[in-house]
Amino acid sequence: MGRIVHVWGPAFLGLALGVLALWPALGPGFVLRYDMVFVPDPPILPDTGGFPRAMPSDLVVALLSGVLPDQLVQKGILLGIFVLAASGAAALVPGERLLPRLAAAAFYAWNIYLAQRLLLGQWALLLGFAGLPWVVHAAGRRWWHLALALLPAAAGGFQAMLVTVLTLAGVAPRRLWLPAVLALPWLVPALAADAATDPAGVDAFAARADGPFGTLGSLLSLGGVWNAEAGVPGQDGWWPASARLLLALVGLAGFVRLRGKVTWWRGLALAASAGLVIACAGAFAPGLVKALIAGWPGFGPLRDGQAYLAPLVLAAAVGFGTLVPHWLGVLAPLLVLPTFALGAFGRLAAVDYPADWLAVQRIVNADPAPGAVLSLPWGAHRAFAWNGGRVVLDPATKLFERRVIWDDGLSVRLPDGRRLRVRGEDLGERPPIRYVLIAGDENRFLAQYPGWGVAYRGQEVVLLRVPGGTRG
Repeated sequence: MGRIVHVWGPAFLGLALGVLALWPALGPGFVLRYDMVFVPDPPILPDTGGFPRAMPSDLVVALLSGVLPDQLVQKGILLGIFVLAASGAAALVPGERLLPRLAAAAFYAWNIYLAQRLLLGQWALLLGFAGLPWVVHAAGRRWWHLALALLPAAAGGFQAMLVTVLTLAGVAPRRLWLPAVLALPWLVPALAADAATDPAGVDAFAARADGPFGTLGSLLSLGGVWNAEAGVPGQDGWWPASARLLLALVGLAGFVRLRGKVTWWRGLALAASAGLVIACAGAFAPGLVKALIAGWPGFGPLRDGQAYLAPLVLAAAVGFGTLVPHWLGVLAPLLVLPTFALGAFGRLAAVDYPADWLAVQRIVNADPAPGAVLSLPWGAHRAFAWNGGRVVLDPATKLFERRVIWDDGLSVRLPDGRRLRVRGEDLGERPPIRYVLIAGDENRFLAQYPGWGVAYRGQEVVLLRVPGGTRG
């Protein structure tokens, strides 16, 4: 029994932390919040235009949903993030003592970075975050060990792989060819996409202060995400912010003490430093990042620089485990971020899609006629009453087996109160429209276009069929 606890203890701890964090989200239904959009019976390859950011994560979800209940797929992925993160961080702690490994596991699976990114719905990025310690662990082993460790990031795609590549460039630069191969499913379509990146997004997505210590203090506390709605309750108070900053600094001090004791120390230190520089760039040198993006849209991922703090979080977690190797180290992450529990006090919860949404999905997917679906009202995000008023990306983008025309631009409120409109990325030619999906009853469309037929009218949505098709 003792051997089982020693080997599997960090994974069990990660599972327990996942259940504690996700408890309201583990009931029947889907968790829908910002970028986290899971749908019933998802199509294999939804077409939303622009850069293929959801490739291959949507494909992975669709394939898994073909053999498992789709609700279970989402819950399994979310819980798996916690298990993978905790067990991976523990594996990097030198020595065989259990408590240091559990402390590192608790830190890496319960921190403000993970909480904020989860509340922003970025589960695909968190797959890369969770697999990051396993990449470091496998960096000095055979190539196929590293290939297995890279699979979570490969499944997450885009930003998950970019964060992972940043770390791998530090710990095993000669093996950077491997993530390049695994990234081909989204890299090739991205290079071929007729899309653009708005440099103005630097101002929208730059790291921000989420506490009393300013932007730099927030980043050193491992937070600082751009969206204020992605915060956990009470995170900006003096005491919680001070505790988070102290915990992170203790972890980084412990990591410094590991110098020379593990082969990957220098590589992870370089990656953590580079990640912090990228996170600071958008906030303190936005002109430089804008110039890079204007020169080549491929620099677009640098807009959301706080995402690249992942290797810094890992360094702090491992260091914390070695410096606080007792039960206090296991409990401390929970004590400084207690409001992450229970879905951040209700910010995450499972809900069922209304029958109207499932009905229009069946109608559209059963129609053999070509043409896209135009989703209205024109706006990227929704706040449905049936979803508890939580903001979520338009579910129509994931629901249908045909092209969806939607507003992929984003309106963001800046710290000074101004609203900034970030242009969308989809610049490709739009196909004829076959259907118009309206969230809510908008009779003005019927009055303006009397020839359009009503394919479905419900309390939640109206589906119009366009005769002959029209250009979007």
